[in-house]
Amino acid sequence: MKYFTHTLSNGLRMVHLPDNSPVSYCGFAVNVGTRDETPSQHGIAHFVEHLLFKGTRHRKAWHILNSMETEGGELNAYTTKEETFVYAVFLETALEKAIDLMADMVANSIFPSKEIAKEAEIIMDEIESYNDSPSELIFDDIEQLLFEKYPIGRNILGTPQSVTGFIQPDVIHFHAEHYCSDKMLFFSLGKTDFQKLVRLGEKYLTSIPASPQLYQREIPQLYLPKQHVEHKETHQAHFILGNRAYSLSHPNRLPFYVLNNILGGPGMNSLLNLSLRERSGLAYNVESNYTPYTDTGTFTIYYGTDPKNHDKCKTLVRKELDKLKENPLSERQLDKAKHQLLGQLAIAAENKESMALGFGRSMLQMGAFEGIDDIMASLQQISPIDLQSIAQEVFDENQLSSLLYCE
Repeated sequence: MKYFTHTLSNGLRMVHLPDNSPVSYCGFAVNVGTRDETPSQHGIAHFVEHLLFKGTRHRKAWHILNSMETEGGELNAYTTKEETFVYAVFLETALEKAIDLMADMVANSIFPSKEIAKEAEIIMDEIESYNDSPSELIFDDIEQLLFEKYPIGRNILGTPQSVTGFIQPDVIHFHAEHYCSDKMLFFSLGKTDFQKLVRLGEKYLTSIPASPQLYQREIPQLYLPKQHVEHKETHQAHFILGNRAYSLSHPNRLPFYVLNNILGGPGMNSLLNLSLRERSGLAYNVESNYTPYTDTGTFTIYYGTDPKNHDKCKTLVRKELDKLKENPLSERQLDKAKHQLLGQLAIAAENKESMALGFGRSMLQMGAFEGIDDIMASLQQISPIDLQSIAQEVFDENQLSSLLYCE
């Protein structure tokens, strides 16, 4: 897929992926997330993202919320372990308005004290809502086991204690330290001519300062697997297995996507779904997930089941993992798996918002973007022995951590 890049005088990168739709997407991908917080700052990256909507030196909160809505568009943001996104979707004719608005939010937010107190209450409710959902909470808790003392293992929202302790100087300092031109990227998907986009970038984005500090993330090192049981008031038994996995730049990343898709991906024909749900009727929801980060990654298997069926489900999961470790797929099975993954990716690419955000993250973290043709070429190099070798490494029973929620 042909895309365009340009670096402004302040070091901010601009990237554009052409698309013929009258609807455009653009925004900032900022290279800051939960893993960039100190222990006392737990949750502040997500907190700052919320506060970007609460007023700038030029706009009140109401004007920010109303600006894209009057165009029929949307303004949104979210925070991950490694990135913060601020982006908009709109008719192409509102491009300049969108860039002006988001540049103001990113560079000129004032973080009023009264809004800090109000937003802390809102995030407290968000935390409690999350704690009421064990099927979501367990994914955060397994990452805490996988990364233990490292900040990448902490949840994104923070704790009630940390969130209610933030004051205006804390927020201003974190924003000034991380919302800098060399730590962010402006991405765009739409039919706008790229040279016009660059001119708008020069008009609205060059005032964003570069960072005066050299900052490097701490790469997680030692990992000791753990097994933990937590007693909760929950009707089901919720169980998750996990291990560290490959990073975004690791050569095994794409083969492991294929392997994970076979094991417990979104398809109803995944091995875990066929074993635990279709043949045995033991679990409504069973899945495996692979999440790559810039220098590490996670692999998890989750299911929720009646407590009396937990041991049966665990045995069936172990059986499927052992099959993939001990018996290489046939060439025909692997070809089908590759074809299925390509189809899923092609269908996902029809969701333009997801495509724009994926493009932004890929360009921010890797400086490149793989289209379907690139992925297809890489898939052709994967052999059954490759997948068996990866299964033996990641599915090693002695390296798997586990977490069980039960009464």
